[in-house]
Amino acid sequence: MMLACWSAKGGSGTTVVAAALACALATTSPGGSLLADLAGDADAVLGCPPPAGGGLAAWLSSPAAPDATSLGRAEVDAGGGVRLLPRGHGALDSRHGALLAALLEADGRPVVVDCGTLGPGEAPPEVAAELAGGASRSLLVLRPCFLALRHAVMTPLRPAGVVLLAEPGRALTARDVAAVLGVPVLCEVPVEPGVARAVDAGLLASRLPRSLSRALRPLAEAA
Repeated sequence: MMLACWSAKGGSGTTVVAAALACALATTSPGGSLLADLAGDADAVLGCPPPAGGGLAAWLSSPAAPDATSLGRAEVDAGGGVRLLPRGHGALDSRHGALLAALLEADGRPVVVDCGTLGPGEAPPEVAAELAGGASRSLLVLRPCFLALRHAVMTPLRPAGVVLLAEPGRALTARDVAAVLGVPVLCEVPVEPGVARAVDAGLLASRLPRSLSRALRPLAEAA
């Protein structure tokens, strides 16, 4: 199963949610999980060194048709049972986008894709939009604010559900978000200092905060 995480507005916490979801899935899957990073920050969030190879950018721009073997060689160990396909440097070519989607969907492990920001007015890589639209579950990561909700409404891509960041003091509720977008809020992820500390220390894969693990459990169990 491939789960694609994306946001309609920058700064929504998509990379942290995607990385944490991959960590949660790795604990329930015998073969661990795979995180494909199309946004470019997953290695830093997971505390991994910068990729030494070309990553997904090089794989996607290969002049010859790449294959599953070469894609596997691009993986790095992120710890905690998570394997990471780093973005690498350079633009994300779309010529092999359909092949990448097919290989990720056919992978025996649960796969999480960080598609980054796909909102209106953005110019996202075509391959990111393709994977977000064709995933088994397309998950919109959203902060409960009017601006983020307006961007989500204006985005042509329709998610299967919403991962809502639960921030104290926000006026909009999960019920409001679900009513406006017409899709369910699948889980609410707490915004709290413990999560920020785990990310800052590069310990998300080895010490996934319990609050984050509990919040993402419904998605992990459904995968």
